[in-house]
Amino acid sequence: MEEGEAGQRLDRFLAARLPEVSRSRVQSLIAEGRVRVNGAPVTRPSRKVVAGEEVTLELPAPKPLELEAEDIPLDIVHEDEHLIVLNKPAGLVVHPAAGHSTGTLVNALLHHVKQTGGRLSGIGGVERPGIVHRLDKDTSGLLVIARTEKTHRSLSEQFAAHGRDGRLHRAYLALAWGAPRLPTGTIDAPIARHPKDRTRMAVRHHDETAREAITHYEVLEAFPAAAHRPVASLLRCRLETGRTHQIRVHLSHIGHPVMGDPLYARTHAASAGCLSEEARALLQALNRQALHAAELGFVHPVTGERMHFSAPPPADFRRLLAALRAMPASSG
Repeated sequence: MEEGEAGQRLDRFLAARLPEVSRSRVQSLIAEGRVRVNGAPVTRPSRKVVAGEEVTLELPAPKPLELEAEDIPLDIVHEDEHLIVLNKPAGLVVHPAAGHSTGTLVNALLHHVKQTGGRLSGIGGVERPGIVHRLDKDTSGLLVIARTEKTHRSLSEQFAAHGRDGRLHRAYLALAWGAPRLPTGTIDAPIARHPKDRTRMAVRHHDETAREAITHYEVLEAFPAAAHRPVASLLRCRLETGRTHQIRVHLSHIGHPVMGDPLYARTHAASAGCLSEEARALLQALNRQALHAAELGFVHPVTGERMHFSAPPPADFRRLLAALRAMPASSG
C-alpha cells in the first residue's frame, strides 16, 4: 500500500486498485471473508487501511452463466478475437438486473458469440459478462465489450484512468436546455447518490461518499442561432471521470440539463413552450434524454494499436437537431 492511500475505507481502496470489479462487488467479497489484512480476514468494508499493511483479495472464479441468449440485432462497428465495439441503440438495457432479466445487451451478445464463436470475459460477476463500461438505458452510442479476461483487465485499467494517461478518449453529444455563457468550460463537482431520491445522483460537495467528477464541455451550436438567450444548444462533452449519470448531473448542476431527461430536466418542462411546434413534437416523440456517446478511443489491449471510433446520433436525435436548427430567432 502506498503512503497516500492510508486512511481510505477498505472497500474504496480495493475498488480503486481493481477497476474491473465494482465497489458493491468488493463489499460483497469483504462480507464473504475473501479479504485479508496482514493475513487476517476482515469483514468490515468501512475499516480504514493503514500505511504498510498488506491487503489481499481472493477473487472467486466466475460462476456458470445462467442467462438466455437472445437474437437481438446488434450494430457492430468493429470486432476481433479480443473485443467488440458496438453502437448501442437507445432503449436497450446493458446488462440484466432487477426487472430486466431478458432483452438486454448481454443477452444479445451471448447469442452473437454463439453464432460467431468465442466467448465473453466474466470478470466482476457473471451477470455482466464482457461489460467493461456502461451507458444508461436511454443513452445511445459506442460501447466496447471484452472477449477475454486479459482484454477486460486492460480496458478496465484504461477506463479507470479516464484518459488522464492518454489512452482513453470518450466524447458525447448532448442537446441541452439553454446554452452555457462560455463556449468551453469544465465542470468539476463531486457526485454521490441523491440523499432523498435513490434513483438519482447529485452534486454533493460535503458528502464523504461523493466521488470526484470532471466533465469538459464545448458549445457546438446554439438555437436559435441569432438569439441573445438561446433556448437550447448542442454540446460536446468529454469525460475525465466516469460516474453514474455524470453528464446528466453536471449539465443540470450548471442550469443546462439534457433535453428530454426525465430525472434531471424536470424544472425545465416549461421551456418546451419556447420551441417551435415541430421541435416540441419531436422532443415529445424522443421521450428520453438527448444524449449520445459519439466518440470512443482506446489502446488495443493486445496489438497496442490506437483505436478510434465515431458514430452519428440516431435518427430521432438528428430530427430534433434539424428542427432546432430551423427555428427562427423569434422563437427564442
